[in-house]
Amino acid sequence: MSDTMASGALQRICEVEVDDNGLKNPEGVLENEVFRALCFQFEFESSKLSNTGLLNALQALIKLRVDPQSTLMTSLLSEGEERLHRGQLTLKNVCALGESLLELEGPSCATLEQIVNHMQEKDIEKWSPREMAMVYKMLQVTVREGEQYQDLINRMNSVTLTLVSQISPKFTSIILNSLVALHQTRAVPLVTALCKHSVKHIPYFTGDELVNVLEAFLYFGHREQLFTEALETHVPKSVFTMHPQTVSKVMQYCCRKMILSKPIFDAVAEGFISDADRFTTDQIAEYIIPFGTLNYLPPSASPLFRKLETILHTRFNHFQPRTLLNLLHSCVLIQRYPVNFLPRIFSPYFLQQLQAQPPGLDRIVTSQLTQLFLTVTLECPFYEGPKLLPKYQVKAFLTPHSSMDVHLLKMVKTGLLYLLKKRTYFASEVSTPYFYTVDIEIRLDEEGFVLPAAQCEEVHRRIALCVDGPNRFCINSRNLLGEEAIKQRHLQLLGYEVVQIPFYEIESLQNCRKVAEYLHKKIFPHTYGLGC
Repeated sequence: MSDTMASGALQRICEVEVDDNGLKNPEGVLENEVFRALCFQFEFESSKLSNTGLLNALQALIKLRVDPQSTLMTSLLSEGEERLHRGQLTLKNVCALGESLLELEGPSCATLEQIVNHMQEKDIEKWSPREMAMVYKMLQVTVREGEQYQDLINRMNSVTLTLVSQISPKFTSIILNSLVALHQTRAVPLVTALCKHSVKHIPYFTGDELVNVLEAFLYFGHREQLFTEALETHVPKSVFTMHPQTVSKVMQYCCRKMILSKPIFDAVAEGFISDADRFTTDQIAEYIIPFGTLNYLPPSASPLFRKLETILHTRFNHFQPRTLLNLLHSCVLIQRYPVNFLPRIFSPYFLQQLQAQPPGLDRIVTSQLTQLFLTVTLECPFYEGPKLLPKYQVKAFLTPHSSMDVHLLKMVKTGLLYLLKKRTYFASEVSTPYFYTVDIEIRLDEEGFVLPAAQCEEVHRRIALCVDGPNRFCINSRNLLGEEAIKQRHLQLLGYEVVQIPFYEIESLQNCRKVAEYLHKKIFPHTYGLGC
C-alpha cells in the first residue's frame, strides 16, 4: 500500500472512530492488527514517505490519541522537522506541520517560531484561507512581545480582508480568535468584515467556534443586528443540544451588549429548567444573571426560579462567594427574593469568604450587599434573619449602566425653569439617605404648592424625576435595565412619587415651551396647563 493510501486509511479511521469526546473505543482501534500494521509502515519507513503521506499520517495519529512519546510519533515529527530545515516542504506542508506541533507541544514548541520566520519570506497573496488561518494560529502562541511580527500580521490582515467571502466557519472562528489574542484593535475593517461574514455561518459553527466568535464581538465592541437575528433563529432550535458553555456565552453576549432578545431568553429558560442539574455553578450564574440585568421575566419564570431554588438548596456551598452574590443580586432586580438564602449571605462567615476572594469587598460587592439588604427591608417585611452590618453598607449605590444622560438632563432642567420660573424650585442629582441618587427632586407642601428645593419643613410630597436616557434601557427597546427598575421601585416604596421622563418621549420636542408643556402633564397632570 502506498504511503498516501495508508495515510488516507488512517484518516478514514479517524472519521469513523473519533467524535467530540475523543476516541470511542481506544483498545479496539489501537490494538487492531490492521492499524498496527499501518503504524509499523510509517514508523520504519518515515524517510521514504512523501510529504503528504507523512503529514496526513501525523495529523490522523494525533486525533487518534497515539502516545506523543512513542517511537512512531517521535520518528514522524523529527522527519517532518528535518524536511522543514532542508526546505523540502511546500507552504501547505509547513502549515500542516505547524498545526500538528500546536496540537502536540503547544506554545512551548521552538519549531513553531522557526515556521513563522520561514513564513515571513513567503508571498502572502498566494496563501489559501486554510494557510492564513494556520499562520494566525501559530502567531497567536509565538508572539510574546507587543510589536513582534506586527509587520507580518499587518500584511496578513490586509490580504485576509480580500479573502473573507471564501473563509469557512472553522477558519472564520480561528482567525477571529487569533485577532483577539494578538490584540489587533486597529484591524477594524477586517474584524468588521469577519463579524458580518460570520452571520451566515451561525448554524454551522461548532460550540467552541461560536464561543470564539462571540468573544471577538465582545472584545472588539462590535454589534451586528443581523448576527443577533441569526442567533434568535438558531438558539431556540438548538438550545437543548448546544453545550451549556456555548449557551452561557450567548447569554453573556446579550447581557454585555444590553440585547434583550425574548426568543433567546425564553429558549434558554426552558433549557435551564430541563438540564440545569448538569451545569457548573458558573454556567448556572451565566444563564440566570442576564434575566436580572436586562429586567426580563420569561413566560416560564415560575418553574425557572423554582429550579434555581432547588439547585441552590443542594449546591449552595459549591458556588464561589462572588458568583453567588452576583446571582442572588440579579434575582432581586426582577422581584425574585432569595429570602431563604439571605441569612447565609449576611453571615460573618460568608462575608469573610467574600473578603478573601480577590478583589475583596470592593465597591461593587458592597453595593450589591447593601441593595440586597434594602430590598428585604422594603419588599420582604416578613424577613427576620440577620441584618447587614453598617460597616458593609455603602453610602451610595454604584450603578454602572445608569449614568446620567447630560444632554437630556439639561433639556429637562431648561423645561422646568420655564415651567416653575425659578431654579430654586428643583434640585438635581440629589443624594438621599437611602443610597440612591435622584436625578431631579421637587418638593410640595400639603396644598400642592412647590417649595424651594432647600426647604426641609412642611414638605408633604417629594417628586423624583427619573431622567432616563438610552443607556438605562436595553438596546433598541423601551425595557428599563434591572438596576434602574429596582431604583424606581424602591424610591416609590420610600415615599417618593416617581415620574419617569424617558428619552423617547422628550427628545423629539422641538423647543423649550413644548418641553415645559410635556413636563407639566407628566408632573402636575391634575392642574391647568401653562398660561399664555
